[in-house]
Amino acid sequence: MGLNFPPEKRGDLERGIRAAAKEFGYEDTELFIQKLIEAPLTKNQIEMLAEYLTVGETYFFREKKLFDILETHILPELIHKRYNNGRYLRIWSAGCSSGEEPYSVAMLLHQLIPDIKNWDISILATDINQRALKKTSNAIYKEWSFRDTPEWIKNRYFTKRKDDRYELLKYIKKMVTVSYHNLAQDVYPSRLNNATAVDIIFCRNVLMYFVLGHSKRVIQNLHRSLIEGGWLIVSPCEASHVLFDRFKTMNYPGVILYQKVMEMNQKDENVSDSLHCDMHLFQPLSANVSGQEVVQDVELEKSSVAKPVDETGQNGEEEIRVKNPDIATMALLARVHANLGRLTEAYEWCEKAITADKLNHTLYYLKASILQEQGLMEQAIAALKQALYLKQNFVIVHYMLGNLLQRSGKCEESKKYFNNALMLLDTMNEEEIVPESEGIVAGQLKKIIQSLTSLSGLLSLLGLSSLLSLLS
Repeated sequence: MGLNFPPEKRGDLERGIRAAAKEFGYEDTELFIQKLIEAPLTKNQIEMLAEYLTVGETYFFREKKLFDILETHILPELIHKRYNNGRYLRIWSAGCSSGEEPYSVAMLLHQLIPDIKNWDISILATDINQRALKKTSNAIYKEWSFRDTPEWIKNRYFTKRKDDRYELLKYIKKMVTVSYHNLAQDVYPSRLNNATAVDIIFCRNVLMYFVLGHSKRVIQNLHRSLIEGGWLIVSPCEASHVLFDRFKTMNYPGVILYQKVMEMNQKDENVSDSLHCDMHLFQPLSANVSGQEVVQDVELEKSSVAKPVDETGQNGEEEIRVKNPDIATMALLARVHANLGRLTEAYEWCEKAITADKLNHTLYYLKASILQEQGLMEQAIAALKQALYLKQNFVIVHYMLGNLLQRSGKCEESKKYFNNALMLLDTMNEEEIVPESEGIVAGQLKKIIQSLTSLSGLLSLLGLSSLLSLLS
């Protein structure tokens, strides 16, 4: 898990281990500790242990100055930029605890965007603590969660229950997708859970619990998960010029934020990173072209195509050009551009690859991923169905279709694809990597689908599916 317990926190570690021992079936704590040291843990055991070793303390609109900056600067600029360019936003609360942070963002966006029903808003809430994730999914809170929140927020977005707790209104709750994610171990960036090309990542009061090596790797992955110009938000006590040297430090009154801006001396490195990190994904496209050959064939050149020239007449944007690209190279460049947030260029390269090989199912899946990032859900669904026509047992496409159809309010149709995915996953080993999934194993994908289908089933049972679709 990457968690670090220095001497002053060893008491917390001891209390957590003693409590966990009973759930693992050990009366003798020392014997339990010996077991932890000697044998590797399964994913389920790690999740159980995390519930006792991670503690989240949060509340709505925590750090008022931060949310003021979001409300007056960051979000209005993003909304204005996207209003005529896809109308989509992607936000990730990494280490969401019991959910107050992502739901605060959802409420803020609801206030800032009058026609929000016409937008594709993705707010991902992840944590390693399953008990905290359950609280996030339930979205029922005590008075303590509102200790620094204006009263009108509580009156507008919550319903008071008989037990004096407050339940979040369904249309705000539906804006947030809750998912398990281990920042120290799991794969990201990933298109499977929208942890790629993200506009804003909240990772507050998380990094300070990691050992230094894990912190550096997590920050590097978060950097890659952001779109160019995207924002990383950490807590004030985690601010560090050394750890965040790949970001531009942005100082606001009482708030320090980090922005992903490619500096001149970083560009070659960033593009090279994108090429190498995605190399394995496209090896099946051409048996005659290795990933290394593709990289060696790529040239970086100055270009004024992608960005307007600034007042000095200079332009730092780079265009990726290739000599005589084949299908594998075109597909690779589509993924590289997508990772850099250049979705128009990514789509163009993908279309070129499809024109050259109209029967390649993986290209239509790539096209669907790019369309989804652009907020074009109907077109993405159509591309996924094309991929499935070419390869009926394409597991990840069945999952993606189920996911997108459910998000579009078509819960009954989505069940068919979720069930197909589960049947295909049952034929795989739990630890086997799902093809084209960016490293997700079969057991993990099954859990994701089961959580999504249980939510869908509950909504259908209550007769709320159509209502929630309309409200959203």
